[in-house]
Amino acid sequence: MKNLLLIQPTKILTRVYPKAIWNFSRHEKNIYLSFDDGPIPGVTEWVLDELKKHNAQATFFCIGANILKNKKIFERIKQEGHTVANHTMFHSKGINCGVSEYVKEVNDCERYIQNLIFRPPYGQMKRNQYRTLLQTGYKIVMWDVISYDYEKISPDRCLNNVIKNAKNGSIVLFHDSEKAKKNLKHALPLALEHFANMGFSFRAIETKTFL
Repeated sequence: MKNLLLIQPTKILTRVYPKAIWNFSRHEKNIYLSFDDGPIPGVTEWVLDELKKHNAQATFFCIGANILKNKKIFERIKQEGHTVANHTMFHSKGINCGVSEYVKEVNDCERYIQNLIFRPPYGQMKRNQYRTLLQTGYKIVMWDVISYDYEKISPDRCLNNVIKNAKNGSIVLFHDSEKAKKNLKHALPLALEHFANMGFSFRAIETKTFL
């Protein structure tokens, strides 16, 4: 299993979703940290505290059902200047859903997000779901570095997945979830320190980022 983890997307994968965003400008020394699956009590708040230490902004791809259960945490994310983005209402896998069912779930979550920035759970969706969301105006954001914090790997390997692969314009994928907590709590503070010492800025993905 360890040898099968693809830290960066293959050219074949990026061609499946050619209009998705996989990274931003390689000419600017910015890193775009992103966190999927929250907000989760204890974990998301810890992430926010760590980001604050480095004046770092990030993007939180939130599950609608978790927003409803954790409204105060969701509001804190926004109040501290981070971007909230859409990760569907119930974290459904697109390949298991029909088009109308999947789009409805995205739209239901959008009621709370209100910016049309979307990431599909598991990084997967059917081509017709992908096309429909684009036609509706959604900006589909993937990643070019995945930490694999949720996998059964060592905390050091999780850290190295990030610091050895992220570069100018990288979108880095973490998870503010219970499953990822152990590796996240090791990797995130050290990654923030590493890239801050290298002169990087940590930016949130905003609507104006796409202009």
